Amino acid sequence: MEVMKPLIDEQNSDGISDEEHENNFLPVEKHYQLDNEEGITFIQTLMHLLKGNIGTGLLGLPLAIKNAGIVIGPISLVFIGVISVHCMHILVRCSHCLCQRMKKSSLGYSDTVSYAMEVGPLTAFQKRASWGRYIVDFFLVITQLGFCSVYVVFLAENVKQVHEGFLENKTATINVSATSSSFEKRSTDLRIYMLCFLPFLILLVFIRDLKSLSLLSLLANLSMAVSLVIIYQYIVRDIVDPRKLPRVVGWKKYPLFFGTAIFAFEGIGVVLPLENRMKDTTRFPQALNIGMGIVMTLYISLATLGYLRFGDEIKGSITLNLPQDIWLYQSVKILYSFGIFVTYSIQYYVPAEILIPAVTSKVEQKWKLLCELVVRALLVCSTCAVAVLIPRLDLVISFVGAVSSSTLALILPPLVEILTFYKENLSLWTIFKDIFIAVIGVVGFLTGTYVTVEEIIYPASTVLANATESISADLNATNLVVGFK
Repeated sequence: MEVMKPLIDEQNSDGISDEEHENNFLPVEKHYQLDNEEGITFIQTLMHLLKGNIGTGLLGLPLAIKNAGIVIGPISLVFIGVISVHCMHILVRCSHCLCQRMKKSSLGYSDTVSYAMEVGPLTAFQKRASWGRYIVDFFLVITQLGFCSVYVVFLAENVKQVHEGFLENKTATINVSATSSSFEKRSTDLRIYMLCFLPFLILLVFIRDLKSLSLLSLLANLSMAVSLVIIYQYIVRDIVDPRKLPRVVGWKKYPLFFGTAIFAFEGIGVVLPLENRMKDTTRFPQALNIGMGIVMTLYISLATLGYLRFGDEIKGSITLNLPQDIWLYQSVKILYSFGIFVTYSIQYYVPAEILIPAVTSKVEQKWKLLCELVVRALLVCSTCAVAVLIPRLDLVISFVGAVSSSTLALILPPLVEILTFYKENLSLWTIFKDIFIAVIGVVGFLTGTYVTVEEIIYPASTVLANATESISADLNATNLVVGFK
């Protein structure tokens, strides 16, 4: 699950001043080994990395491969994965260096960017160093609320399919000839399912303490793990000959692949909080490499096998391609939906921690609780509104990935490295490498956003598909009439 809690760790909530912190943590070079009693172990760090990167993005990767091609897709996925992991290492290294320079115990993502601008060579950046914190916070809010919108669409599509599958099977047992008409009458618009989830999501986010959700979170992780095992055992059957699938798809669709891929790999927000909480931080790079290696293996295998299994019929989430008449596979949708429902509240925690204090600080004490609950409800409504306006899972994932995930995962880390180490005679290779990665992020941001927005406004593929289905239906009806004659 894409659990991201980077901002809570960035603030000194104990009320101790910066000067006292500096005295307590000197010498700075040893600050990474503090609080061993409360730190997390290597295995716990590894598990958190896995949870922070595995979610709905994984299930959308087979469609991403379709948008790139059976050859170029997996290769590009490896390339983006390697760059994303490298950017995570960059962020950790910059955080270490800035902690030593600023004599801080630890830094989160937004503070790392802010201090990098402060020590950078450009006076304009130094004067506006606080903007770095605001920029990261802004994109974190967009990313997390975008995740929540994706979850709403995912829940609605999977529950709708389970419900309609149940109705279809029920009517089939009564009368085969009446199945079609009965099922069409009972088919409900996807947006209705989204609105049905709205009150339950609002009640869920009213739970302000994440510790209260620890048991549900454990059950959610188990349900998603079981679901993935069942999905794997299904897609390895009847795999299509790869030669029948396009090796490379037109570049018009490639930005959609990029958005989905970077959405899946955008777990960079959990890196610094985990590194700051680890008992032996010298082993964090090893944990990061092992964890992301497992994630990349899972991503590439499921994406490739899923596309090979379903071909051009692959949908925004691979769960939607599972049979509707077998309850084992229907249970996968229910189990994974339960996991995503619980994860919604965890993803929601970050934007709530950023936005709610800013609003409640302007309200009298007696109204603070009511104001907080109202803001929480409005934020949930905003995620539901986005889902209602863009009720296509693949497009919401691509849009969020292109806009915010590319900024946090690819654009900012290399620029932070240049600002942080410019005094240490960076090699031309390092500068070229950082600029190259940032340019990839910017190009992906622009093209991914453009293509996704164009697809949202002018859904040519959807219209064409509907037209094709309509023509096929008309032909079938004509043949049936001719047959009766």
